[in-house]
Amino acid sequence: MIAIVGRPNVGKSTLFNRLVGERKAIVDDRPGVTRDRQFESLTRYGPEVLLVDTGGLEPNPEDGLYAKMRTQALIAIEEADVVLFVVDGRAGETPLDSEVAGLLRKADKPVLLVVNKMDTHEHEDLIHEFYNLGFEKMIPVSAEHSRGLGELMAEAYDVLPPFYKNDSLLESEDGEIRMAVLGRPNIGKSTLVNRMVGEERQVVHDAPGTTMDAVDASFEVDGKKYTIVDTAGVRRRSRISDKVEGFAVSRAIRTIERCHVTLLLIDGTEGPTDQDARLAYLAADRGRALIICINKWDLVRADPERNVRVLMEEMERQMPHAKWAPPLYISALTGKGVGKILERVHEVYEQFDKRLSTAECNRFLEAALVAHSPPQSHNRPVRLNYMSQVRVRPPTFNVWCNNPEGVQESYKRFLVNRMREIYGFEGTPIRMRYLRKRRPGEAKSED
Repeated sequence: MIAIVGRPNVGKSTLFNRLVGERKAIVDDRPGVTRDRQFESLTRYGPEVLLVDTGGLEPNPEDGLYAKMRTQALIAIEEADVVLFVVDGRAGETPLDSEVAGLLRKADKPVLLVVNKMDTHEHEDLIHEFYNLGFEKMIPVSAEHSRGLGELMAEAYDVLPPFYKNDSLLESEDGEIRMAVLGRPNIGKSTLVNRMVGEERQVVHDAPGTTMDAVDASFEVDGKKYTIVDTAGVRRRSRISDKVEGFAVSRAIRTIERCHVTLLLIDGTEGPTDQDARLAYLAADRGRALIICINKWDLVRADPERNVRVLMEEMERQMPHAKWAPPLYISALTGKGVGKILERVHEVYEQFDKRLSTAECNRFLEAALVAHSPPQSHNRPVRLNYMSQVRVRPPTFNVWCNNPEGVQESYKRFLVNRMREIYGFEGTPIRMRYLRKRRPGEAKSED
């Protein structure tokens, strides 16, 4: 996570928009327009990072709104791996900048001092007074004119933690499988973790919000190592009012990224909700294997109006994007079905880590084209030439063709569904990237 902080109206949201490449944050000359943290994945400058925009940081706010903005900014700083401290190069150093700098030094995080509004080289002479703030790394930029952003992100990547730069988050040399338990508040996540670990590791209470942090629990079964992470319940954004819970939500989302398999708990007595559907989408979007655990099955069986068929119909309507995720019917409270979870985890992890040879990929593509050729795009034929698998966890394939933009979404879904029919891949998302085939003599693109 890379957090953008600074006093109000120094150009933080403009910088955020320029880095992500689109207008995600509201920009206005008035201070205080950005009130909440804005999150966006960023891949334009290197490996994926989570970029966070914050409201203006007032060290001693009197207004209630600025107090909330300060809380959100401090949460972002605490969560961040790197902080971009933005100042206004035209305005020069201000007493408020100095106070913000003091807060950042206490946080003990890598800080890059970003001197904004340096539109030309002549303006760069103005940056020297900011050395008084006491930060070693100082980068002049113009967010408005996209000047110096590449150099800024190169510096940010350079100070990221070593484990991230080695791209080893999903590597497990000792064969350990990491699982994240995800779900709405008070749905039985901590009870499930205690059942699986075999002891009371997590505090369990009827009140939602008892678990406010992501807590790892390691255990071993039949010589195999596992780590299971109990995360805070994730509510809809409109219901997140408590500052601590807002902190827990962002940490729950990040937890997904350092695990292999996500266990999504759904209340069987209620059926899947909109929020459950969003969480399933989030796990798939982050490229993680997914198992849907339908909890409180002991109560469901006591209800004559609810059964497997009813639940499957509800899942079909509410979560059509997660058809590939296998369901498990469990009761964390009584232990029913919990013993099957690790068996299913191994099954989906095997699919998550499955690799097809290039020859097999091209046999699949040839057969798929015979069964159903891609529709034309603007009276221009779309030709898929060959494909190969470029990575696992999740299985990712490159498909080279003459017109990547012309491949319709319906045909992309056809190929993914066909691949599942033939090779399984149950419980794991499949990613297919469509790339333009190079002509003979054409230079290879950086992508």
